[in-house]
Amino acid sequence: MPKLWNETIEAHRRSVREAVLDVTAGLVSEQGLRAVTMSQIAEGTGIGRATLYKYFPDVEAILTAWHERRITAHLAQLAEVRDRAGDAGERLEAVLTAYAFIAHGTREHHGTELSGVLHRDRHVVDGERQLRGMVRELLAEGAASGALRGDVAPDELAGYCLHALSAAGTLSSRAAVHRLVTVTLAGLRP
Repeated sequence: MPKLWNETIEAHRRSVREAVLDVTAGLVSEQGLRAVTMSQIAEGTGIGRATLYKYFPDVEAILTAWHERRITAHLAQLAEVRDRAGDAGERLEAVLTAYAFIAHGTREHHGTELSGVLHRDRHVVDGERQLRGMVRELLAEGAASGALRGDVAPDELAGYCLHALSAAGTLSSRAAVHRLVTVTLAGLRP
């Protein structure tokens, strides 16, 4: 097949896949996890059920792919925030603030049946490992420059930060999220 034809087919497959993910997330948000069927997803996406089954075996697989896409986007967002900031301390504050607001923005899924389905897959573990590594590196840089405490291992401090800031998912206001970030950062100073 000509290269242009292959690229066109791949682009079409990607757009169908993305549409399936978006439609499924919307249906689950409206109706709940157990109420959504493959038929509804196919209809909402504008494709046949047989075509949908060529992409995904079931609703759970679609939701896992949707969640993996979100984690990848969140990690890219955090890397972008990190890369725009100045020194290690500013980069750390920017990343922790962005992470806290991501946690705050996803609070509707925490503690739900959907969360149980989404958080048991390998992509979550890999995403958490990448996030912890990013924070650990910033903490090590900050400790080396003297801006952050050096008496606790960066990996331990990364765990402290991420655990503390995951509480942003329970907060009701942006101001409360900012206060939580301020308190967390205070624990990192020498």
